[in-house]
Amino acid sequence: MTAVADALGIARPHLSATRNRPPPRPRGRPPLPDAELVADIRLLVADLPTYGYRRVHALLRRQAEQTGRAAPNPKRIYRVMKVHGLLLQRGGERHEERRHDGRVAVDQRNTRWCSDGLEIACDNGEKVRVAFALDCCDREAMERRCTKREAAQYGYGEGRDPITVLTRLAKQAVDPED
Repeated sequence: MTAVADALGIARPHLSATRNRPPPRPRGRPPLPDAELVADIRLLVADLPTYGYRRVHALLRRQAEQTGRAAPNPKRIYRVMKVHGLLLQRGGERHEERRHDGRVAVDQRNTRWCSDGLEIACDNGEKVRVAFALDCCDREAMERRCTKREAAQYGYGEGRDPITVLTRLAKQAVDPED
């Protein structure tokens, strides 16, 4: 042993201690068996497939309180559900079934409208109100400047919201005879 220690350049007692060292003890307590917990989780998830681990934990905790058992740890519920593939998909991992590319398309006229209104304050204190509606089929625009005079012309009086004028424009587009 002395010759080996001299060849390695280490102290003989250190070499002897490392050779006769007992195997390391496992740290922590051994894991609990998961079979019964997995069976309980599968029963809950079979009835309520949209429940995540938090709600499953709450239900299992209530069951444990009713039967007098110890409540399971939420981290254990998460681990067991993850190992057995019972977790819900996360929000970022969803598959896009219907992709929206920013274009709102319809096949027929006067079935879908988009609209907006704005108000511009002039230097002389008057306000110019603009309201417009677009037909989403062919993007035909109907536009009005709605000042006090034009609002009165349509029968809405002064100070009315441009949305009422927009409603009138949409109604005229649907039934031009009115």
